[in-house]
Amino acid sequence: MRDPVAKLLLFGATGDLAQRMLLPSLYGLHVDGLLPDGLSITGTARSEHDDASYRRFAAKALTTFLPADRKDAGAMAAFLERLHYQALDASTIAGFADLATKIGDVSGGLAIFLSTAPNLFRPTIKGLESAGLAGANVRIGLEKPLGHDLASSCDINDAVAEVFPEDRTFRIDHYLGKETVQNILALRFGNTLFEPIWSAQGIDHVQITISETVGLEGRAGYYDGSGALRDMVQNHMLQLLSLIAMEPPARFDGTSIRDEKVKVLRSLRPISEADAPQLSVTGQYVAGAVNGAAVKGYADELERSSDTETFVAIKAHVDNWRWQGVPFYLRTGKRLPTRQSEISIQFKPVPHSMFAARGGRLQPNTLVIRLQPEEYVRLLVMAKEPGLDRDGIRLREVPLDLSLDTEFAGTRRRIAYERLLLDLIEGDPTLFVRRDEVEAQWSWVDQIRKGWETNAMKPKPYTAGSWGPSAAIALTERDGVTWHDG
Repeated sequence: MRDPVAKLLLFGATGDLAQRMLLPSLYGLHVDGLLPDGLSITGTARSEHDDASYRRFAAKALTTFLPADRKDAGAMAAFLERLHYQALDASTIAGFADLATKIGDVSGGLAIFLSTAPNLFRPTIKGLESAGLAGANVRIGLEKPLGHDLASSCDINDAVAEVFPEDRTFRIDHYLGKETVQNILALRFGNTLFEPIWSAQGIDHVQITISETVGLEGRAGYYDGSGALRDMVQNHMLQLLSLIAMEPPARFDGTSIRDEKVKVLRSLRPISEADAPQLSVTGQYVAGAVNGAAVKGYADELERSSDTETFVAIKAHVDNWRWQGVPFYLRTGKRLPTRQSEISIQFKPVPHSMFAARGGRLQPNTLVIRLQPEEYVRLLVMAKEPGLDRDGIRLREVPLDLSLDTEFAGTRRRIAYERLLLDLIEGDPTLFVRRDEVEAQWSWVDQIRKGWETNAMKPKPYTAGSWGPSAAIALTERDGVTWHDG
């Protein structure tokens, strides 16, 4: 049910996320007539702006980051009229009264997008409450990082829960706003083809890879205190795993889908301290070349030595009836050869090959779901090569492709934040993360980090432009599995 608000408040309104994603996303929704009529948008941050100077700031961001086909002077001018600004130091309660005065009457509903440092969550929530900006018609969206472990995450969630109940709290994982991620649900639960074999009876293993070619890119302060496990595995990768492994929900709504996801996350087999060296690999890139360009190592970029991992690979298991014995291989890292996010699902081989005596070699079927940079679903199946069979049967793996870019070429592809911001404004929680999901994710990740500390595991060096440390290859090859490198 849609319950749109009349006002939107953006914390961190002058930051990088706002410039690159939030403002362009809101403009895109405005252009397409999807924002509620009269919705006003108030930005707040430490930077000193008035309405006019913030609109100039926003116009520059839109000019810089909007694709050329979306730039329209008239539409941009109309969008900028929605924008207002109030400077605020969120660490002190003093300025929140002025913020409330700037926003004005919130009887028509207010949505808050909170992108701030973890240590500012509690004072910000208290400030909102003190200024009357936390009533029953106010909902809040929380951008990561929501803590750095289970204890700090619980502390943040406790602070939020003191003021905002769970049904008005929207935790953001932008991966859930990606079109192809939602297509996982359509693929699994909208077709009879896959569900009968979507289990340990039909699937040999699952691989999830999120690789980046970039290094620190100005995020040194955050990333060195986080690392690949917290930055990517704890949220994006475990959300993808839960969508692949979940049971069929009864309905497409926030409660049904999140109920099934959290069951998967609670079924993840804990990686014990004794097993951490065998089931996980950490790495840190050293100098090398990416896309033909020489790049520095992590320590050189950071300008000091560090034990932070820029690569992690994990062999995980979901201990339930459907997935018993099926390994889930997770891999993510920076300064890898290509930028890609994909899920590779390898099915079990046929029980008997009638072609073997004639030289025909079979490969198990593989389903590849590519999330970025291209968006496609590819099923690799066996086919016979054309020609006479006198000298044997030649079989070859061929792809059955569904390119979403091609199939839906006439449909505008929305970036994740457009969908998530609109859902926040309209109050649809389906693509947001519930507290019990977050805590199940942190519990599993914290156990892995404890294993690393107990075993004094340090990141293994890997050359920038490679697929990580050799130990990551060994992680799968011990099981006779090869990473799918696209």
